[in-house]
Amino acid sequence: MNVVPTAIPDVLIIEPRVFRDARGTFMELYQAARYAAAGIGERFVQDNFSRSVKGTLRGLHYQIRNPQGKLVQVLRGRVFDVAVDLRRPSPTFGRYVGVELSEENARQLYVPAGFAHGFLVLSEVADFYYKCTDYYAPEHERTLLWNCPEVGIDWPLEDQPLLSEKDRAGRPLASADVYEWLTPP
Repeated sequence: MNVVPTAIPDVLIIEPRVFRDARGTFMELYQAARYAAAGIGERFVQDNFSRSVKGTLRGLHYQIRNPQGKLVQVLRGRVFDVAVDLRRPSPTFGRYVGVELSEENARQLYVPAGFAHGFLVLSEVADFYYKCTDYYAPEHERTLLWNCPEVGIDWPLEDQPLLSEKDRAGRPLASADVYEWLTPP
């Protein structure tokens, strides 16, 4: 696999080795030793899957307690995936990384704990798979406003996105709960 740095050093693009032939495709989605050698040694405890239609924007989600690192990948379709640094002491606090993930490019994005995460579906349908380093804790879940002007995400939108009530009610960075540590405890 190939590890590609992003503008925020802790957020990494992973390019797994993909084997394609007349029968189809094979790739290893995760192997602990290989990821640890690449600097991603966290223990993943929960896998999640979502299927969404074009124009759906999910996020920007995070947990203020029990923060989750995520390893995300699109199994079908195409999304614009975003990670926003919410670690106040970080030199990249309030900045974001946006990456296109698709079944064609087979890329993964590693989003460490301390970041808000979300994605916009660009294809007719997208199957989104991700591993988490901590369990879902709804009482600690927070939502950063998807179109927060302080962050200024350049979403590749054609129309208004399809949003849940929770995502519509996200908070701007100035009033959001953020992390007061630079690296996970």
